[in-house]
Amino acid sequence: MKLEIITPEKTIFSGEVEMVQLPGLDGLFAILNNHAPMIAALGKGRVKITEGTKNPRFFEISGGILEVLKNKVLVLAE
Repeated sequence: MKLEIITPEKTIFSGEVEMVQLPGLDGLFAILNNHAPMIAALGKGRVKITEGTKNPRFFEISGGILEVLKNKVLVLAE
């Protein structure tokens, strides 16, 4: 699935991923391929990205909004 993580200053990440784990307001949750459409508020914490056989990557955010639609995940992060 396609993932984009965007801040007001720049695009932090754009590419294909297998899984993304995010800090929701009520705890961590993960998005996998073919996830149902959703919108969610994000809290402060780490975003974990899994890209195939590569080691996971991590990004710190202080909040934001998530949209999942048609196998594309868009994170508007602070």
